[in-house]
Amino acid sequence: MLLAALVRIDRQDAPIAETHRRLALVADELGVMRPSHERVRVLVRAHRRRRVDPGIGEMLLDIALQNRPPEAVIDAIIGRRS
Repeated sequence: MLLAALVRIDRQDAPIAETHRRLALVADELGVMRPSHERVRVLVRAHRRRRVDPGIGEMLLDIALQNRPPEAVIDAIIGRRS
């Protein structure tokens, strides 16, 4: 539950401490224990290393939510072949 929130709220241009503060607020709202800064730091670094490009599923969701144009799928397919 918190991991999904972390993925949604983390921004590449924001410090990990900011992600930790925002995630702590989510934990408080959910009534669960806040994760330690160290744990958030490890998870954020792993997430940032792993996610260079969005996956096709994420891209299709963005298209359905009108956050990306439909042409993004074509661009991703062409880019992955080369």
